Amino acid sequence: MGDPKQSFKPYIPADKVVPEFTVTSIILGIILSVVFGAANAYLGLRVGMTVSASIPAAVISMGVIRVILRKNSILENNMVQTIGSAGESLSAGAIFTLPALFMWAAEDSSVATPSFMMITCIAVCGGILGVLFMIPLRTALIVEEHGVLPFPEGQACSEVLLAGEEGGDKSKLVFSGLGIAAVYKFIADGLCLFPSEVDWSIDAYPGSGIGMDVLPALVGVGYICGARVSSYILGGAVLGWFVIMPMLVLLGGDAVMYPATVPFNQLDTWGLWGSFVRYIGAGAVAAGGILSLIKSLPLIVSTFAKAMKGFGHKGGVSRTEQSISLPIAMIGALVVAVLLWLIPSIPVSLLAAVIIVIFGFFFATVSARMVGLVGSSNNPVSGMAIATLLISTIILKATGNTGVAGMTTAICIGTVICIVAAMAGDTSQDLKTGYIVGATPMKQQIGELIGSVAAGLAIAGVLYLLNMAWGYGSTQLPAPQATLMKMVVEGVMGGNLPWGLVFTGVFIAIAVEIVGIPVLPFAIGLYLPIHLSTPIMVGGLIRLWIEKRKFKTEERRQEVIDNGVLYSSGMIAGEGVVGIILAVLAACNINLDRGAPLGNWGGVAFFVVLVAVMIFVMFGSKKKKSAGK
Repeated sequence: MGDPKQSFKPYIPADKVVPEFTVTSIILGIILSVVFGAANAYLGLRVGMTVSASIPAAVISMGVIRVILRKNSILENNMVQTIGSAGESLSAGAIFTLPALFMWAAEDSSVATPSFMMITCIAVCGGILGVLFMIPLRTALIVEEHGVLPFPEGQACSEVLLAGEEGGDKSKLVFSGLGIAAVYKFIADGLCLFPSEVDWSIDAYPGSGIGMDVLPALVGVGYICGARVSSYILGGAVLGWFVIMPMLVLLGGDAVMYPATVPFNQLDTWGLWGSFVRYIGAGAVAAGGILSLIKSLPLIVSTFAKAMKGFGHKGGVSRTEQSISLPIAMIGALVVAVLLWLIPSIPVSLLAAVIIVIFGFFFATVSARMVGLVGSSNNPVSGMAIATLLISTIILKATGNTGVAGMTTAICIGTVICIVAAMAGDTSQDLKTGYIVGATPMKQQIGELIGSVAAGLAIAGVLYLLNMAWGYGSTQLPAPQATLMKMVVEGVMGGNLPWGLVFTGVFIAIAVEIVGIPVLPFAIGLYLPIHLSTPIMVGGLIRLWIEKRKFKTEERRQEVIDNGVLYSSGMIAGEGVVGIILAVLAACNINLDRGAPLGNWGGVAFFVVLVAVMIFVMFGSKKKKSAGK
C-alpha cells in the first residue's frame, strides 16, 4: 500500500505557479469574511448554532471569479474561501461569550457596556492567536496524518473546488437561496405582514405548548445538520415543553418557587420556560460540553505527543511546503499576549495573559485535531470555553479578583480561548483543503490572518447593532451559549443561581449520555424554546426524504442533496444579512411594522411556500443541465 503522504500528489503540482494570493481574492475574501461573520453572529445568537462558511464561500468565489471576472484559478478560489471562512469562525467564538458583558450592563446600571475598542481588540487578538498556534501543528496534523485524519469539511471543500473546474454554476444556488431568504425575512420581520414566530398553548394539557419560528435560516440549519441531529434537538425540546413544564404545573399548583415570582399555575409557557426549563437546559449544555471534552482526553494526549514530536520540524523549500516559520509564529503569539496585558481597554492582567497563552495553545491543539477526526460541527468549543471559565474564574477568585471586574476578566479570557479554538479548527480545515488542491501554506496562513482581522474589526459593530435592536437574552436573540457562560461565572463567583435546576439538567445530560444519544444537540434543544427546534426538524425531514427517495442514479441523488446544502447555506446567509439590516433600522428607530395582519396561519402558509420553493429549486436546478444528455 505504501505511505499515503508519500504517494499523495496535490491537484496543482508544487513546481507549478498559478494566481493565488491576488488583489481579487483578498478583497472578495474580506467581503465574505465580514458578511458570513455577521450572518453567523445573528444565527448563533438566535439558535445557538453556526454553520461552516467554507463551502458557500468557495462556491460564491467560483461564481464571481470564473463567471463574472472570467478568470480561472482554483488556488485563487481557495484563497477566497480561506479568508472568507475565517469570519464565521471568529464570530462563533465571540458570540459564545461577549454578549454576557452586555447582559451584565443591562442588568446593572453601574456596570459599563463593553467598549467598541475592547471588543475589537479581544476579537482580533484571539483570531491572530488561533492562526499562529496552528502553525507548529500543520506538519504533524495535515501532512504526517494525511490518509489518517479525514478532515471532513476540508475534504468536502476541496471536492467543491475541484468540481468547480468544470464551471461556477453551483454559485447560482447559493445566490438563489440568499435572495429568496432575504426577501422572505424582510417581509416577515421587516414589514411584519405575518408573525415570524407562531405559537399555541394546549389548554387540555396545562403547561405545554407548541410553536415554530417560520424562518428560512432554521430550515437551512436543519437540512445541513440532517434528520438525526435535528431529531436530537427536537427531542430535547419535547422533554422540556411536553414533560417538564406540564409536570411543574401539575405538581406545583399554586406554590411559588424561586426564580419565579408567581404560582406555577399562573405561569404561561414562556414563564415556565424562562423561570425553570432554561436553567435545566443550561445545566445539560454545560454537562454536555464537559462530557465531550472528557471523552476527547485520549485524543488530547495523543495530539500533544504528536505536536511536540514535530515541533521542531522544518518544512521543505518547495512551494507547497512553505509555511510561516516557527520563530515568527512564537514571537507573534508572545507579542499578542503582551498586547492583551498592556492595552488599557482590555481588562486582562499578566496572570490572565499567561492563562490565555497556556490554555490557548492547549485548546488550539485539541480543536485542530478534533475537527480532523469528527469535523467542525462536532468540535466541542463550548465545552472548552466552559472548562476555561471554570478554572480561570476559580483562579481569579482565589487571587482576590472578584465582583464585576473579576467576572469581566473571566469572560475576556473565555472569549479569547473560544476564538482561538474556533479559529484553529477553521485554519486546520482550510490547510487540509489547500494541501489537497496544492495551495501555498504560507499564503493561506496570511489569508487566515487577514480574514480574522477583517472579521474582528467588524464584529464589535455587529454586536452593538444587535444589542441596540433587540438586546441579548431576549426572545429575538436568546444568546444561549453566552447566557450559559454568564451563569457559570456568576455561579463560581457566588451568584444566586438556582443550582437545583442546573444539576437537574446535568443529570439529564448524564442519563442521555448513558443511553448513547449525543448530549450536546439534545441539551441545546432542551435549553432553547421548542419554536426553534420545530423548523430545524422540518429541514432535517426534507433531507431525510431526499435521502430515502428513489432516483434513477445515485449520482443524481447526491447532486440533489448537494444542491440543498448550497441553497440552505444561501438561505442562512440571506436571513443573517437582512437580520443585520433590520437591526440597523431598529437602532435608527425606523419602524416598518405592519402589525402582522395575516396572523399565525398566514405565517404557516408562507412557511409552506418557502419549503416548496426550496424543494423545487433543489430538484429543478439539474433539469436544464441534463436535458441534453
